[in-house]
Amino acid sequence: MPTRTTAAPHTQEQRTRRADRRFGVRLLGAVAAAAAAAIPFALLLVLVEANWPPLRRVDAGAARRLHEVALEHPAWTGTLRILSDWVWDPATLRIAVALLTLWLLYRRAWRLAAWAAVTAAGGALTGVLVKVVVERARPSLEDPVAQAPGYSFPSGHAMTATTSFAVLLLVLLPMVPRAWRALCWGVAGVSVLGVGFTRIALGVHWFSDVIGGWLLGAAVVVLTGWAFEAWRADSGRRPTSVTEGLEPELTDEDPEVAEHDREFTADAPEPSDPAPRHG
Repeated sequence: MPTRTTAAPHTQEQRTRRADRRFGVRLLGAVAAAAAAAIPFALLLVLVEANWPPLRRVDAGAARRLHEVALEHPAWTGTLRILSDWVWDPATLRIAVALLTLWLLYRRAWRLAAWAAVTAAGGALTGVLVKVVVERARPSLEDPVAQAPGYSFPSGHAMTATTSFAVLLLVLLPMVPRAWRALCWGVAGVSVLGVGFTRIALGVHWFSDVIGGWLLGAAVVVLTGWAFEAWRADSGRRPTSVTEGLEPELTDEDPEVAEHDREFTADAPEPSDPAPRHG
């Protein structure tokens, strides 16, 4: 009996230490991933602000060659405009994320809904702030095939595509059969790359604008994703991999009830009828 009394706290202490170590490893990994996305963006921003000649030549060369193609193939250019202005337009993607957020609220996945909304809104506000600070002019081409208002760096289309498709993927993957998940990743990847290509080909963004939008969008997703994963750890949930989505429990009836709480509820004895009174 005395051995059992001392063993239980000792075992609990060991579990707590192991959980702390795992959380520390995940935390460092998340910080490293965020830095991997944020540092390249910061370096690119410095090069753009310094008007670095090699980068300027790449931007000018890409704009010139793609503009020539756009002028020579008007049907191709019209397709790019439809994709850029309608299918992959930031308003379209934000509406999709907004509808997803409402569905998550209906499913009572409150924290996942908050993550989706914060990631989309935070990405949009961050992009606007950087544009205002940098104040980079858009390409000025003879006989332009498209026009766009505002500043150029980073590309709002590229950044919104990165954050929006990341939100859609990381939320909905648990609802998708495993055999179809690779296809979903492929569609999202092609869409994000396609958005960037259309903006350069239409002559409304420099090549480096698009790269900046991708990098900054990825940094936002990594940071908010780390915050969500930290909540899961604090709630006693297992860590997840990016291939299974942020919250695999989304397929459950009540996504935010932790597994140990479900087990506790399931194992709880049924309340017994009170003993009859005898007067």
